[in-house]
Amino acid sequence: MPPRRTRLRCSRIFTLVAVVFLVAAGVKAQTGRVTVQGHVSETVALSVVPNFTHGDADAEVVTSGNTVRLTLRSANAQAPVIRVPLLVRSNSSFKISASVDSTSQLAQLAIADVRATGRLVSPAAINGLNVPEQIDPEVARDLLLVSGPRVSLGGTLDSPTNALQITVLIRLQPQPTHGSLVHLTFAAAPLTQ
Repeated sequence: MPPRRTRLRCSRIFTLVAVVFLVAAGVKAQTGRVTVQGHVSETVALSVVPNFTHGDADAEVVTSGNTVRLTLRSANAQAPVIRVPLLVRSNSSFKISASVDSTSQLAQLAIADVRATGRLVSPAAINGLNVPEQIDPEVARDLLLVSGPRVSLGGTLDSPTNALQITVLIRLQPQPTHGSLVHLTFAAAPLTQ
């Protein structure tokens, strides 16, 4: 074989060997482990059952994210009783507090009932609730009504099967001369440990 052909063959072999090593090194560099971490922000949403009826008083309800504002009016001389079914959805522990604009009009504020709305409610949601033994309606701001563990196992902020329905009983003071007018604000927030 002439020397030129041998050199040509040798250069092709060296090129082939170099390519094989480079490809192998590139493949080895790509066979590592990738770890992706993320964080979902804590969310607590509060609303009122859509078919909420007001009982013995006229009620205006305004819902916005994690806040429900009620304006209750009653011309009844007796002590009107209103049951407000709040819906709470959360992906973390939560608390619900109340603020009252006119405590002199409020006789009682209590948790009357709690129930799950469907299969996407955590089994621990009801059993893990903390309700104060005595809720003092004389406290005007940030009155803790209830706190508890995560409620929702999935779904969205509008899903019908992932909320805890907490019925708040409100009894107004009898006002024989001019009736009752009360502004109540319920606010839900993540519970910080």
